[in-house]
Amino acid sequence: METRYEKQINFSGIGSEGQQLLQKASVLIIGCGALGTVVANSLVRTGVGHVKIVDRDFVETGNLHRQILFDEEDAAEGMPKAEAAKKKLGKMNSTIRIETLVADVNSITISQMISNVDLIIDCTDNFKTRYLINDVAFKENIPWIYGGVIGSSGVLQSFIPGETACLRCMMAEPPPTGSLPTCDTAGVINTITGIIGSLQANEAIKYVTNQVEKMKKEMLYLDLWDNTVESIEIQTNIDCPCCQKRSFIFLENKFPEAVHICGNNSVQVMPFTNKKVNLDQLAIRLQEANIQVKRTPFLLNIKTDAHEITVFPDGRAIIKQVSNVNEAKSIYAKYIGY
Repeated sequence: METRYEKQINFSGIGSEGQQLLQKASVLIIGCGALGTVVANSLVRTGVGHVKIVDRDFVETGNLHRQILFDEEDAAEGMPKAEAAKKKLGKMNSTIRIETLVADVNSITISQMISNVDLIIDCTDNFKTRYLINDVAFKENIPWIYGGVIGSSGVLQSFIPGETACLRCMMAEPPPTGSLPTCDTAGVINTITGIIGSLQANEAIKYVTNQVEKMKKEMLYLDLWDNTVESIEIQTNIDCPCCQKRSFIFLENKFPEAVHICGNNSVQVMPFTNKKVNLDQLAIRLQEANIQVKRTPFLLNIKTDAHEITVFPDGRAIIKQVSNVNEAKSIYAKYIGY
């Protein structure tokens, strides 16, 4: 252990005791895109003993400028991001346990995902998932680290039950759909994703080495293009429905909706049941209807004249070239069926 981690053990903030704590830690990374790949890369190399990565999406060429664990081969094969990441990370550090789930995070699945983890790191691209993470984190007393990026700016906030405010103290409800810029409209540069992801990993290292007092309790905002940095204190709302009144409405919603995916004009549609889909049978049925399909070990890709649909074994489908959720649901019903 000393040889691999010698330089960080020599750092007074970690030392031999801190390294042992890192090896005993279990961290859940939700989202394996621009932020998640940076976080995973750092924690795996640092020696966190159990890193669990959850992502619902697959690698595309448009990801490669900012998502550091993927390459052109992954994009050509349409590899699920979690699996592609695991392949790369396993070569970096074979001494730790890397667990991956190619799955959607929703009110049905998240309780299983957080089992036996010490910390949750939010590397997602939508507020619906973040509010769900906030609910389960404060219900189960698990700290979580929020990170977000757009354009050249980024934010970081650690939420620690019993010590800090929660996300709903900051924003009682999710922003209305379409009210905020997205990767599609504002773009994003890879320097900001690298910095915010590294800061998230750094806060995680502080937490699992029992140095909560070193963690930044204020929200950090920075813009690399304008060279601005701000710290914003988030006050606990004494009437907060989540952390004060312990009402977990996002966690209690058992019927996940279709959601827009940042960056590629796509919508993810969830099935109404939690049953597996037989992708082989679906492929045969579609081929018999003269619809072009491609089956891989991880997914089924469907191409029509107007749309591209990727179906996962859990019944999720990511539908490209759609303008709204209702259109995506109609396409799902037409080709896959509820």
